[in-house]
Amino acid sequence: QVQLVESGGGLVQAGGSLRLSCAASGRSFSGFTMGWFRQAPGKEREFVAAISGSGAYTYYEDSVKGRFTISRDNAKNTLYLQMNNLKPEDTAVYYCAVTTKNFLVGSRLYYATNQYDYWGQGTQVTVSS
Repeated sequence: QVQLVESGGGLVQAGGSLRLSCAASGRSFSGFTMGWFRQAPGKEREFVAAISGSGAYTYYEDSVKGRFTISRDNAKNTLYLQMNNLKPEDTAVYYCAVTTKNFLVGSRLYYATNQYDYWGQGTQVTVSS
């Protein structure tokens, strides 16, 4: 029933920008936290950014702060990640995810992959030097 579909990945030169989208279907996630994670070959999946249900609170991994912006359009049941000033080390498969759990403001649970219930199939982002 629930499906998350990422789009917007591709090949970009260092310093360039991409905007990822995650379209959710099957149910509304307007009241729940959504996040972006990424996984490079040979590495564990890592947290990138998260946003609370209303969009009032956002969280970022340190290496992307100031470069990436997470946002959501609850009317469209869609999550976004604007990525600017991309670096080769940003190369990875990017996944969107949703959790039905309720997190307190500032909770470290926003960062934890095992707290998210639904995942997309991922979209490849490749940043060349």
